[in-house]
Amino acid sequence: MLTGLIVNNSLWAQSDPSGKKRVTSQYAITNATVFTAPGKAGTKATVLIKDGVIQGVGASLNLPKEAQVIAGDSLFIYPGFITGGTDAGITRPADPERPQDFDSSKPGDEFAGITPWRSATDQFSGAASQVEDLRKAGFTIAQIVPDGGMIAGKSAIVLLGSEYSTNVLKSNTALAASFRGARGMYPGTAVGVMAKFRDIYQNTKLTQKNSGLFQSTSGVSRPEVTPTYDAMMEVIDGQIPVMYTATSELEVRRALALQKELGFKLILTGLDDYATVVDVIKAANVPVLISLEVPDDKAIKAQKDDASESAKAQYSRVKEAYENALKQAALLEDAGVAFGFTTVGVKAGDVMKAINTMIENGLSEDAALAALTTNTASILGISRIAGTIEKGKLANMVISTDSLFAEDSQIKHVVVDGYIFDYETKAKKKKGSSDVSATGDVKVAGTWDYTSETPAGSSGGVLEIVKDGSDYTGSITLDDPSGSGKIKSDIKDVSLEGKTLSFKFDVAAGGMNLTVSVSGEVEGESFDGTMSVAQFGSFPFKATLNPTLIATK
Repeated sequence: MLTGLIVNNSLWAQSDPSGKKRVTSQYAITNATVFTAPGKAGTKATVLIKDGVIQGVGASLNLPKEAQVIAGDSLFIYPGFITGGTDAGITRPADPERPQDFDSSKPGDEFAGITPWRSATDQFSGAASQVEDLRKAGFTIAQIVPDGGMIAGKSAIVLLGSEYSTNVLKSNTALAASFRGARGMYPGTAVGVMAKFRDIYQNTKLTQKNSGLFQSTSGVSRPEVTPTYDAMMEVIDGQIPVMYTATSELEVRRALALQKELGFKLILTGLDDYATVVDVIKAANVPVLISLEVPDDKAIKAQKDDASESAKAQYSRVKEAYENALKQAALLEDAGVAFGFTTVGVKAGDVMKAINTMIENGLSEDAALAALTTNTASILGISRIAGTIEKGKLANMVISTDSLFAEDSQIKHVVVDGYIFDYETKAKKKKGSSDVSATGDVKVAGTWDYTSETPAGSSGGVLEIVKDGSDYTGSITLDDPSGSGKIKSDIKDVSLEGKTLSFKFDVAAGGMNLTVSVSGEVEGESFDGTMSVAQFGSFPFKATLNPTLIATK
């Protein structure tokens, strides 16, 4: 089963000492239900991928013979999600040490939270657990946002892909700004922040003008170019927008006023209630990133029937505010404001719950998918390479067990830059069901004849599953990677949830200790799934139960 993979991997290892690149860069996911873009109906199709780029999408593609084929018959494929802003993997830089002669009325820029030269890439770790959580929730591209003060620095757009790849798509994509004042020094108020931003912007323009004169005219004094002014040049030239975090109606109006006065490109984010400013935002044609978070309903559920009249009045106000918050995405959709999502401060595991709650409160499924994909790609300026599933774009996809917004749908695979990440799915208990084993009549104990498909060809063996009380054990035979016939390995972590059977086994091959994961669906006496090896990818795995050889214990 793994022999050919090890041989191919030895070829990769000539240029990759880690030995952990893809075993093949070309594969096809066949016969899946593919939703190429928001508003497009799902159709049965094959997606062909090579070197991390989509080569074709359709029902009758001519597949190269060297393409690895992955069966996607029961799966649903969507464009990979994009978050317009995230703090996943971001650490806050250390505060600078104040000098003895520090003057709080005239602090240096860094002390006042003015650090436009900082890059989010310097604060980002792709190995952080929050990044994996974000990818598990379906996100494939993220604009990482630096942490800091009124001008925190510049964001960057990254792929949430393999740790063995260079994942930065673009640095310096937006200037992160807010109305956060500096504590105990100038500017300490929102008005002071506005004045300081205006001062920095105008002085940068003046510095740029004087620099041009100095370069072209003799006798002109050399202008002083500070790190702040130098870093702000991209903003005044219109190369990158200012992503303003405005958390109130007043702050939104202040950000819009600054944009109108100074002329920079603007993205708004951070507001919870858009009702009073949606028309102003639409008129200014400013893109919006809204939080993928819904408020907690604990206060609503805690209301008591025998509460006093004043408590009931307070409850009514809380309930109204709660229900209003759930309708914000639908409000923007109805107003015709194209918006994307941000996951700053959001727990990734709650993302789909938040989206479904927004849908229950008026947001259309098409608009929800657009906010996850095409809208955010447009706001970030990456529509050419991301947001839809089509030839020439990055192979970024979300693969689910059902249509994305269906009640029991779960994300089974996420494809980023052509790399496949596999996630465990579990059968969800139906409402009203008792706390009984969800396995029902599904039978897995016994001896299975299996086959697997890899780039090295077809292989097979015997899978034996033994029921031991409420647990399962067993073994699997496979081709010895050393080429000396068959070997047997114990299976472990055997799980049966509903019709989903999964297990793992270990094998030593080519000097490496590999863990192989198998997961799929049981239908009667058939098992249809995938075999995944982290270093090599995923491959079809099919098995048939031999009814004459039943293993019991």
